[in-house]
Amino acid sequence: MAMVSASLPQTGLCFAYTPEQEALRQSVREFAAREIAPVADHADEHDAFPMDVFRRMGEMGYLGLMFPEEVGGAGGGYIEGQIMLEEMAYASAGIALGVFAHMLLACKPLLLLGDEDQRRRYLLPSLRGQRIGAWGLTEPDVGSDVASLRTRAVREGNEWVLTGSKMFITNGPIADFVVVAARTDQSAGMRGISLFVVEQGTPGFTVGKKLKKIAVRGSETAELVFDQVRLPPSALLGPEGEGFYEAMKTLQGGRVTGVGYGLGIARAAFDAALRYAKERIQFGKPIADFQVIQHKLADMATQIEAARSLGQKAAWLADNGQPCIREASMAKLFASEMCTQVCNMAVQIHGGYGLMMEYPVQRFWRDAKLLEIGEGTSEIQRGIIAKQLGL
Repeated sequence: MAMVSASLPQTGLCFAYTPEQEALRQSVREFAAREIAPVADHADEHDAFPMDVFRRMGEMGYLGLMFPEEVGGAGGGYIEGQIMLEEMAYASAGIALGVFAHMLLACKPLLLLGDEDQRRRYLLPSLRGQRIGAWGLTEPDVGSDVASLRTRAVREGNEWVLTGSKMFITNGPIADFVVVAARTDQSAGMRGISLFVVEQGTPGFTVGKKLKKIAVRGSETAELVFDQVRLPPSALLGPEGEGFYEAMKTLQGGRVTGVGYGLGIARAAFDAALRYAKERIQFGKPIADFQVIQHKLADMATQIEAARSLGQKAAWLADNGQPCIREASMAKLFASEMCTQVCNMAVQIHGGYGLMMEYPVQRFWRDAKLLEIGEGTSEIQRGIIAKQLGL
């Protein structure tokens, strides 16, 4: 699937999608309805990411959507990424998360820092769905404080020796390779962090037990352990000491695209609540006829559209090479908390049925919480925004 990136009009005043973007939305929506939605409940129940769906996404060109054509991608930007992630998350937030972690967290650093050989070995097959990656940043004792990570890589002769562990790693149990952040200079602070590509099966690299989550269970999560893992010089991704700054760029891009994730979950919850409100009869009429329910649905729809506007602005800035640290954090913060609020109201509209496993709204409700924690917590986003305001 090849496409030329078409951003929003440069005035920033028109929020209409281009015909190409609308075609993309329809294409992903149909794929998600046909391939993802039918396995969403099974993936959630069994903590299982469907690799067959992942491979078909590679064959369709979706995994390369946000990558240049010269590396095997489709040439899309952050707007296109938001669109795709929204339609996927509408069908299954868990499965969407596994794809998101692969594309935005594992593959983007390969694009930005990888040399020709690294792109050939890891990036190209990843965009084709032949390999799946993971992003090794968070540690058992280090989450938001990236500058304090403890995993280290030490030179010994012509090799690097990697030691440490990573926690809450999406795709950890199934990844063919992991992009790992490690400290290479103990005295250089943030400039002492570098990135390495570690392949599954490398001696000393083990996947800990698969972690059981209450949410986004369609993705698979694990702790990763690196015990004196010996790596060749070719495992270093980009210049030594540039890992922290690349991690920050990766997270910022993930925040922009992740708005689509929140939109997809929230839209699914809203649609479920709207259908239920029209069907549920109380006091002789559908509960949608009661003003209190109408106001809840009105608030939900308004919050979704507000999040979409913030997300589109951040994506427009990113696609046009403009600074968007503040806008990315604002969009991520608002979309995260919007999603939780919308899903909470959707459960409330369902009443007791909202807590029953037979109704999908309970899954949306559970999945929504991740957004306030992953890719930088809501507290971290508020701190970034405050700093951008000069506080």
